[in-house]
Order: sequence, then C-alpha cells, then structure tokens
Amino acid sequence: MAARDWLIVYLKGAAMGAADAVPGVSGGTIALITGIYERLVSALAALDPREAVGLLALVPRLGDDGVRAEFAGTLTDMEVPFLAILGIGVVSAVVTVANLVEIAYHDYPGLTFAFFFGLIAASVVVLFDEVSADTPGRIAAGVLGFAFAFVLSGQAQGDALPGGLLVIFVVGAFAICAMVLPGVSGSLILLTVGKYETMTSAVSAATDTLFAGEFGQAVDPMTTLVVFILGAFVGLLSFARAVKWALDTYRAATLTFLVALMAGALRAPAIRIADATPEWTVAAAVPLLVSGVVGAGLVLALDASTDDLDY
Repeated sequence: MAARDWLIVYLKGAAMGAADAVPGVSGGTIALITGIYERLVSALAALDPREAVGLLALVPRLGDDGVRAEFAGTLTDMEVPFLAILGIGVVSAVVTVANLVEIAYHDYPGLTFAFFFGLIAASVVVLFDEVSADTPGRIAAGVLGFAFAFVLSGQAQGDALPGGLLVIFVVGAFAICAMVLPGVSGSLILLTVGKYETMTSAVSAATDTLFAGEFGQAVDPMTTLVVFILGAFVGLLSFARAVKWALDTYRAATLTFLVALMAGALRAPAIRIADATPEWTVAAAVPLLVSGVVGAGLVLALDASTDDLDY
C-alpha cells in the first residue's frame, strides 16, 4: 500500500486505542465504524504460529532474492504489515489517553467516573437492538452476562481479583477481546475486575520514569505491561477464533450476553461516583449529571452518524 494508506491504517488504530483506553467505548466498534472490522477479525483468526515458525526458518536465507520475496509474500498474506501498523496506532493512543485518564480520576474521580457511566449506559442503549431474549438459551445468556459483571463490579473499589503477574497475564488475554468484539471495551473489563487503575498507573509510571531516565524504577511497571501484552497476544491468537465461531454460530445469544455484561458493569462506576461524593447536594450532583450526559452524548452522536452500519 502507499504511504497515505498506511497512515490511514495507523490513524484508525489510534482511534481504536483511544476508545479502548476509556471504559464504555469499544475499539471493536471503532474498527467497525472505520470499515476495517471484518479485515481485522479475519487477519487475527488467520494468524498461525506454525506459519511464524516457518518464517523464522527463512531468516538466515534472506540474502537470496527468491527467499526474500517468499518471506515478504507470506507476511503480506498473513496481514502482518496491516496488523503491525494498526497495533502501533493502538499502543500509541492507549499510552497517551491512559496518562490523561490517570490524571483525571486522581484529580476529579467523581466527574471522571460519571463520564464513564454515561459512556457505558449509552452504549447499552445503542446496542439494545441486538438483545434477543426470545429463547431460554438467550435469556440465560443475558442473565449470566449481567450477573457476572454485576458481582465482579461490586469489588471495583478494590481488586476483584488477586494480584500477581499470572493474574495480569490472564486479564490481558480477556481484555483484548474488545479488539474483536463491537460493543465491549477492554477498559470496561479492566474496570469490572478492578484492574483498570493498576494498568493505567503502570502506563503512567513507565512513561514518567523512562522519560526521566530513571530506568531502575521503570522495571516494575514495565514488567506489568510486558506481561499484560503477552497475555493479550495469546488472547488474540485464541479468542479471535472463538469470537468468530460464536458470532457465526450463536450471534444473537453472544450479543445478548455482551450487552447484558455492559449493563451489569454499570455498578463499577456507580460505586466510584458514590465513594467520591461524600454528601449529595445540588451543587455536587449537577456537575456529575453534566459529565454523565456529555459521556452519553458522545456515544449517541457516534451512533447517529453511523446508524446505517450493522453492529
């Protein structure tokens, strides 16, 4: 592709990353809106570790023109250049937005989580048409999704899960599903299981210490981020196939589960808003309401501008 085409792919990745760094907006939805969703899911589902091993065997022979052409052709067939440029856009935006969010919820926790509440609530409204509760299986999927998120969200003021790098690895594997599921935010998953602040703090600490040249202090947050990324990579290789199968085979039940999951997860920002508001007065409630309306308005405006798309 031409340089302009690669720039467009990068910008679409940046939009996905910015969305996934904020609870309530899905990078998968942004991929759908920008017209690369099907290509993304197909590319992720087609990634094959065996092909990667075969490519490694060609590396020592890249001096040969034929081998080099075969190597480049295989990478292109696997959509590796597309995924790489898209991934760079995602990561660069996640780092930027995560640092902004870190500042926002430390200085203005109530307003920040009211904004998140509006984003999530409006996303549920937007995707409600995808809910189908006309069979026992779909009803069960909706109840399971809501109950799962609601119970975990009750622990959102702390860690719903224990600490440790193994947990971070597993959380990374699940949170990355937002890349391949329209309507589900990776940050919403992190918020629901109590790991949102852990990861945004790790991003902020890593960038601050690296830019300050304090490399020793960057080891812990960088370790957390690397383990999370490894988990996300494993999740991409496996979950993309599972999502593709679920949507192809049980689309209505899968989407019902996902929308119910988002509805149940509203408990997480609600707890944070309550914790950040020691007394409920008109002066305290109005800014929270405005922040929530702004968050909801962004999602509704996005939906209104893309209402011809099939979610």
